[in-house]
Amino acid sequence: MADKLPVATWFLMLFFVSTYHFATSSQGLTEAEILTNFRKSLYDDSSSLSSWNVTVNPIPCSNNTAKWVGVRCNKDGTVFKLLLPNMGLKGTIDIDMLVLLKSMRTLNLMNNRFEGPLPQVKKLAVLKNLYLSYNGFSGEIPDDTFAGMNALKELYLGHNQFSGEIPSSLVDLKNLMKLNLESNQFTGRIPDFGHGFLEFNVASNRLNGAIPRSLRDQNARSFKGNEGLCGYPLPPCKTSSKKKIIVIGVLVGSAAVLVGLALFTFIRKRNPGTPIFKDAQEAKTQKTNFAVQGVGKKMVESPEHNKPGNKRTENGKLHFVRNDRDTFELHDLLRASAEVLGSGSFGSSYKAVLHSGPAMVVKRFRHMHHVGKEEFYEHMRKLGRLSHPNLLPLVAFYYRKEEKFLVSDFVRNGSLATLLHAKRAPGVQALDWSTRVKIIKGVAKGLAYLYKEFPNVTLPHGHLKSSNVLLGNKLEPLLTDYALVPILNKDHAQQVTVAYKSPEFIKAERTTRKTDVWSLGILILEILTGKFPANYLKQGRGANADLAAWVNSVVREEWTGEVFDKDMKGPRNGEGEMLKLLKIGMCCCEWNLERRWDLRDAIDKIEELKERESDADYSSSYASEGDHEVNSSRAPTDDDFSFSVTG
Repeated sequence: MADKLPVATWFLMLFFVSTYHFATSSQGLTEAEILTNFRKSLYDDSSSLSSWNVTVNPIPCSNNTAKWVGVRCNKDGTVFKLLLPNMGLKGTIDIDMLVLLKSMRTLNLMNNRFEGPLPQVKKLAVLKNLYLSYNGFSGEIPDDTFAGMNALKELYLGHNQFSGEIPSSLVDLKNLMKLNLESNQFTGRIPDFGHGFLEFNVASNRLNGAIPRSLRDQNARSFKGNEGLCGYPLPPCKTSSKKKIIVIGVLVGSAAVLVGLALFTFIRKRNPGTPIFKDAQEAKTQKTNFAVQGVGKKMVESPEHNKPGNKRTENGKLHFVRNDRDTFELHDLLRASAEVLGSGSFGSSYKAVLHSGPAMVVKRFRHMHHVGKEEFYEHMRKLGRLSHPNLLPLVAFYYRKEEKFLVSDFVRNGSLATLLHAKRAPGVQALDWSTRVKIIKGVAKGLAYLYKEFPNVTLPHGHLKSSNVLLGNKLEPLLTDYALVPILNKDHAQQVTVAYKSPEFIKAERTTRKTDVWSLGILILEILTGKFPANYLKQGRGANADLAAWVNSVVREEWTGEVFDKDMKGPRNGEGEMLKLLKIGMCCCEWNLERRWDLRDAIDKIEELKERESDADYSSSYASEGDHEVNSSRAPTDDDFSFSVTG
């Protein structure tokens, strides 16, 4: 027995070694190697995936922080989503390599240049969201293509060239809540899924037959462009009832014919032109609803627009307030591909890309119905006449009593708030001192212009904050959402706008021409510290002095470099200029209204700021970490800061 034990042990060890070798050889690739191999199957003519380089970034994820473009990460450092839309990619999608990303739940390859048959996506059995719209995929999709993908919740295959019938394996996916197959060449009947959808769209295909009962709660637009489809919400399917009536009439004689004709006449009077009515109602819905569907986005609707009694003069027309832009019709906007940008203080915003090329932003306002139509039109014309390099111009507006839409240009760089506070993509630098000073100077100039153009308005801006400062191509600031307080419902304005969070409104429920200066001061402190004034997120009355009070406490008690944003690359020997801007900011948000600077004082001091003290002091390369900090051994004197921000 003792002689056999080593042999048995040897076989056992051999088993474990071989098992371990199999596991490491089948799953031994790192996620960096998996993605690198996946990239090899693609043709990336725009170098969009240049950051997928193990030499530059050894790993795609560091905890939940992405190091590679298009990657989203779990907390454990594994790839959770792969988001690669709009990158000009083509070639082969290596599904076998993607299968090795065990934690991946979302794959987005929309709006690229992939062609040929749909890959074997069922190998990605744990996928929850698959977005492949706006490519060049073609051919029939085999029935079993989605078999076993029971976790799938969202599937977007629209705007390709698929043909044949809708694959039956989709019917078995009970968790599927969003299905978009529009603008393909699918034929045959729509399968009976047996359950409803949050979003369903098969428009512009070649489908026929009756719409299944489980899909009758969908909007008619989801089925438009299929000449063979019928049944609610489309016109009813045709029957052979007329032929039966004729046959019966022939068989039973003239009496029965008269009865049949009478019955037919009664039905026609009872339901005159039913299909035409439904089509007309649908056409009305398309014209009066701001319904824009973005790439992979939910259809956005305005059901209240369907209320009867709306006047033609109030609906269906965009009013342009500028002469330097090409005009377009409302239906051009409704047909544009669009996406929801977000929901702000006043309402939702949408980015709409017109067929003619330009991208516009449409903001929806529901709290402007206290002013009359003529007053509203006049105020819009006033806004349209404004022209300043630091204002985002109003282009057009749409009027209804219950809500309004304001149309402006889309600014690709987004807002100052995003650049200050959002997680930056790999390789994107934080705003440096020079850029921040330029932004403040531009904001001040734009605000001064509003003061000049609205001399009798208490709040020329009224809602000045970092999310309402957009950044143009050269990071020049563009003020937006300005001069709207006069046409906002008073109760709503007091709930959401920044001006009504000022000290003077909190203490005495009043605003003055210095209230916008207070907002400017908070914005300056936000830019310098990199800290967001958190109370801006609260609705209703509430002092937003938390940021100013914190700065004041640091200045008064323990002067350190902590007051400045650590990500702000500052100039060598630039402490003096940074202190000057800090003082300007605090003088602007002084609680004592009499001691608070007016706008002219603030602008004069801001204009004196130097972005670079001299060519010798400010080289093109930024100072190393710590060089931008104010000398912690220097305490400010009363001459530096002789004011109070806490009342």
